[in-house]
Amino acid sequence: MAKFLNTSATNYFLEELIKEAKDRLILISPFLKLNDRIKELLTDKDRLKIDVRIIYGKSELQPEELTWLKGLTYIRTSFCKNLHAKCYMNEELCIISSLNLYEFSQVNNNEMGVLIRRADDAELYKDAYEEAQRIIRISEEVRISLERVADESTVKTDSEENGTGKLTSSKLAQKLGMKTSDLMDKLVATQYLELREGKHYLTAKGKAAGGEFRNGSFGAYFLWLENFSPE
Repeated sequence: MAKFLNTSATNYFLEELIKEAKDRLILISPFLKLNDRIKELLTDKDRLKIDVRIIYGKSELQPEELTWLKGLTYIRTSFCKNLHAKCYMNEELCIISSLNLYEFSQVNNNEMGVLIRRADDAELYKDAYEEAQRIIRISEEVRISLERVADESTVKTDSEENGTGKLTSSKLAQKLGMKTSDLMDKLVATQYLELREGKHYLTAKGKAAGGEFRNGSFGAYFLWLENFSPE
């Protein structure tokens, strides 16, 4: 029988599902921005040569996700157009949930889901597995290569080169002694940025503070005045 999961239970069983995977692991989530704990667990699966498939469906992968993925051998990533399903499964467990594999969702959102155990409900598990395989088949595998990967902290912008005193979010975070992810959360909390469907957007307040949105060779990023502090 399927088990109902609230927010904390969904996060708990998601970690357990990843840890207990022995042969295969399927993670289907429209938005993909993994927290450090999930990355740690998946890196361990890669060391153990477990077959891991990650399917996402919204926009481009963030630079930090690309940087992390390029170092993994047994984790394959695919893009599925119009993906809205959220399903996580190993060879024995399956979670169908509202939870995205997005660190903001795991911390801030109220989620619901169900846990299916193959031993208790083989037919239901089989149906979920077959649909997951169909999604994998219609997805386009993303080839992670060094040419496509760049950390925002290594990008030298025109503003930095011409001495206008603007820094990328990553370099501003370094200056403030913060993680980039913590700075982005702070910018959302102080309303310099807003988060819509898992993506950051510059607000009127952010623009008034000198913030800029740029599209560079390695993807989109924000620029901030060198003396800016999100208080």
